[in-house]
Amino acid sequence: MELVKERKSVKLLILCMVAILSIFVLAKITTSNEFYANSIASLDEKRTTVMELTAASTAVSAAITLLPGDVATPIAEKLADLSTYFLVVICAIYLEKFLLSVTGYVTFVILIPIACACLAINLWANQKVLKEIALRLCVFGMAIVLIIPASIKISNLIENTYDASIQTTLETAKQSIQEMEETTEAAQETEEKGFLSGLVSKVTEGISNTVTNVSEKVQHVLNNFIEALAVMLVTSCIIPVLVILFFVWISKLLLGINLDAWREHGFFTR
Repeated sequence: MELVKERKSVKLLILCMVAILSIFVLAKITTSNEFYANSIASLDEKRTTVMELTAASTAVSAAITLLPGDVATPIAEKLADLSTYFLVVICAIYLEKFLLSVTGYVTFVILIPIACACLAINLWANQKVLKEIALRLCVFGMAIVLIIPASIKISNLIENTYDASIQTTLETAKQSIQEMEETTEAAQETEEKGFLSGLVSKVTEGISNTVTNVSEKVQHVLNNFIEALAVMLVTSCIIPVLVILFFVWISKLLLGINLDAWREHGFFTR
């Protein structure tokens, strides 16, 4: 009898040590920036890219509005609308950074200690369901810790494929802005020389053709921005959601507690 009590006391001591280690050591490690240095660096790089795309689309939209005539105005409006969607991507990136530390805190400060408490109670209550709860809490805790790093890893694989395309979009946008600024300056100079009516009509026709050509290039830029936005929405919004749903599905399989076991141990009745 005394031997049984000693074994239970040793197990209780071990569980207390695990809980203390989880709260004061593992939680501190998994909530630090150093632990998620690579993931944070990837998110910061993605945020910089999205902000560059946002600034470029806004600049192109502003440059289009300065062109003579209303040929490219619809394109300018579409580009202005893209800023809202890029803002959604930035918010998703910040949410991922926030969850990196929160999931570690929830797991090692809340779930693991609760699991240890269940096992400690089970030493005297001897209820099988408490072991099941403790095991599933541990599995669920480790799953949520891995959700964000896993989604970031998958997102990086896709972004690496489209990185060159996104950089091309930024370069093309800069070239288009420069061309539109030159066209706008030429139009302003033409208006200042309005007293030369014959010359003005020819120059104006040339400027009109230039505006049309620039509009066609800007349409191509718009298509590139839409493609870049689609990539960012998939990697920053859709993939994290799919990864979370996958882990939730796995957790439901692992955490499905048999209610009959509860009834057999008298925790509740029908």
